[in-house]
Amino acid sequence: MRTPRYQSFLSLAFLFIIALSLRAQTDLSPATMPTLGTVSPRFLSFNVEMVEVTGGRFWKPYPSSAQGPVTAAATQQDQPPGLPADLFEYRPPIDLNNSRLRRLAAALAPSYMRVSGTWANSTYFHDKDAPAPQQPPSGFASVLTRAEWRSVVEFSRAVQAKLVTSAAVSAGTRDANGLWMPDQARALLDYTRHLHTQIAAMEFMNEPNFAGIGGAPPHYGPEDYAKDVRLFRAFLRRESPETIFLGPSGTGEGVPLTQGNLSLKMLRTEDLMKASGPVYDAFSYHFYGAVSRRCGAGVPLSQALSAEWLDRTNTAEAFYQQLQQTYLPGKPLWLTETAEAACGGDPIAGQFADTFRFLNQLGALARKGVQVVMHNTLAASDYGLLTENTFTPKPNYWAALLWKRTMGTVVLDPGTSSQGSLRLYAHCLKDRSGGVALLALNTSTSQQQGLRIPIPAKRYTLTAPALDSTEVWLNGAPLHASPDGSLPALDGRPISAGVLLLPPASITFLTLPSAANQGCR
Repeated sequence: MRTPRYQSFLSLAFLFIIALSLRAQTDLSPATMPTLGTVSPRFLSFNVEMVEVTGGRFWKPYPSSAQGPVTAAATQQDQPPGLPADLFEYRPPIDLNNSRLRRLAAALAPSYMRVSGTWANSTYFHDKDAPAPQQPPSGFASVLTRAEWRSVVEFSRAVQAKLVTSAAVSAGTRDANGLWMPDQARALLDYTRHLHTQIAAMEFMNEPNFAGIGGAPPHYGPEDYAKDVRLFRAFLRRESPETIFLGPSGTGEGVPLTQGNLSLKMLRTEDLMKASGPVYDAFSYHFYGAVSRRCGAGVPLSQALSAEWLDRTNTAEAFYQQLQQTYLPGKPLWLTETAEAACGGDPIAGQFADTFRFLNQLGALARKGVQVVMHNTLAASDYGLLTENTFTPKPNYWAALLWKRTMGTVVLDPGTSSQGSLRLYAHCLKDRSGGVALLALNTSTSQQQGLRIPIPAKRYTLTAPALDSTEVWLNGAPLHASPDGSLPALDGRPISAGVLLLPPASITFLTLPSAANQGCR
């Protein structure tokens, strides 16, 4: 029989163990969190690569037993020039009429749907209902048909995603002097209008600072780019003045982007901006923290929750924000393409480990005023939100869904540092006057974190059996979509005011509808 003294000893021992595992306790004051700014209602958006729409050679998936870059396949023209053929694999066009895909994408509404990528730079739009040529016309690498673009437009309407794209810039779009001609861009705009839809925003060229793999003429430089974008801007203002002109969409700067086994010539975005002048309506950039192991580098699982890895998004944003403030002051900043790693992503891009990077990036960039973040991709290669063939949601999809349902457009300061093992981000609660939503990332794999909450709330805690798991749990229950794409309720668990313990390696959304924050009214 246990004596009261023995029971007291056990209680104290239990509390001592809890105290040892609890690194910190943070007090929250949701009613007084100040407003930092706002983001677009379409802040969290996605890419569907042009090569997905046309079919072609995209980043080859990893075999389950792969230990390094994949091999096989002969060189074909519908891939970026200058890159090894064994990095790619042919995919047929994505079925944008698939009801499961539409239902899952619609759950992320409202959003932007960017159809672009390196392949778009060399894609010929076949503006006829007659069958497309079996081979692309001279100066192009692939063909986009009316039927394929119509499927894009219909999909975008069905899922409440406004369209963003870019122009073809390869040799087939140029005159005898090498100057860009607007015929192809005009045909795409006209046909989109014919389908009773507008292109909301447009970049001239995907990643012009890597012009060599982007289909641009040989020896393409900043002055060539400046001539092109001035022609494009005049064309866009005349033909579609309501379309936002985004640019320059550079990438690979601000962070030491290890190129692995790739050797690519890179132009400086600053040189492009100096040459072109302030021609854009918004400054766009792309960001990948590394290149994937497919291209000879890769991000190990052991690094996925490290502060150095998570903070790369801040370093890159600061680099491009400085360019925006210098050359395009007063204009908004958009991140129009991003994911775990370039070259299709690492295997961890589809695992729970990457969800920390994904949500930390959203929270950090919203704090800095970035208006839109477009994830690459919706459903292609390893970094897709959904698997390619079955459209099965990956952990990042569930995280995106919770963000969309809880985090409003007004960004708040949670009043505590978002560095170290505990990272906190706050927004006004979506569709609830005065309410506050909080995102808490516990990146420690061994210690709990404590949050003192002064009012009742609902918690939505994401965990997984392991960091490399492709399954994710919400409040301890696994998340799965139905075969038709229907989603579970995603109910939060009510909690009382007091100390909330955040498990190691966990992600928690908190909704506090009674916060009475004046900035959220």
